[in-house]
Amino acid sequence: QVQVAESGGGLVQAGGSLRLSCAASGSILGFARMAWYRQAQGKQRELVATITNRGTINYGDSAKGRFTISGGNAKDMVYLQMNSLTPEDTAVYYCNALFPLSGEYWGQGTQVTVSS
Repeated sequence: QVQVAESGGGLVQAGGSLRLSCAASGSILGFARMAWYRQAQGKQRELVATITNRGTINYGDSAKGRFTISGGNAKDMVYLQMNSLTPEDTAVYYCNALFPLSGEYWGQGTQVTVSS
């Protein structure tokens, strides 16, 4: 059974930084793609960033220039470094992992709150 878990959310002042971590476990095969999404209250879930097992990276418009997604040294782990945060970045951040054969999995989410 594959499990995905996020960590690193919290409360930060505008202009500050946070680093989110996502760890996936339970898959024999390594991930094909991992991604961060976010969902603000009353809004649809939106893509923040993706990274493939070959290192291809893409960012959503809201993340470009401020956020950095990276793979960890440990298997099936990724990070999201978020800088220059604004109150508009307040949301629940979800990690999504896609594995060959076993499919797609979501974490429970981690709350990020940016105060003005």
